[in-house]
Amino acid sequence: METDVLEISAQVNDEFTLISLFFRADLVVKLVILMLFAASVFSWAIIIQKIKLFKKIKELSDNFDSVFWSGKSIKAIQLEFKDTEDFPVKNVFDDAVKEIKKSESEKSVSSLPTRLDAVIESSIDLETEKLSSMFNYLATIGSTSPFIGLFGTVWGIMNSFQSIAISKNTSLAVVAPGIAEALFATALGLLAAIPAVIAYNLFTGQVNKESARMYRFKDQFNNIFLRGLDTKKVI
Repeated sequence: METDVLEISAQVNDEFTLISLFFRADLVVKLVILMLFAASVFSWAIIIQKIKLFKKIKELSDNFDSVFWSGKSIKAIQLEFKDTEDFPVKNVFDDAVKEIKKSESEKSVSSLPTRLDAVIESSIDLETEKLSSMFNYLATIGSTSPFIGLFGTVWGIMNSFQSIAISKNTSLAVVAPGIAEALFATALGLLAAIPAVIAYNLFTGQVNKESARMYRFKDQFNNIFLRGLDTKKVI
């Protein structure tokens, strides 16, 4: 008698493990679960990559700011960061310096401030676009995963009711496994969506901070450049 009770208990526990729920599920529910699992893995790969990227950018940009706002000349700043790896505000700085050097041979520099402003603006837009890459995937995963999971749940519950109708048995032992399989899809949908939405919002904030940093740089760089024009020393 005791052996029978243990066997029944082991069978019930096995039925409600995540793996057993997956293998017992309908083909459509299995496809939904696999899709959500893949979406979750993909979103976490993006999240980890972006965390590392923004951490590195913050360190490099803070160092650049301390040098740039120290009052050094444009040429001195360029030499100091010549061999440093690329990061947004440095790339904007390099594009601005390149535009100035292209214009050194011109006799008239009256149009240079306008061109320089356009170059810096374009460079900032490009760097912002780079920082925001892959955000569309996080937004898509965050917005669609709950609905995909809900679809799997609805489909699974429909199958559970069909099984009840066929077996003509409404006991909890018959209903519970099918309901658990269905709700598993919803749980995975939320598991994929919640980190993606949180990461999207946090990373958007980081991009806005870097964009504000680049625009502050733009204003100060233009001031330094205009002072250089007044003294006939562009760089």
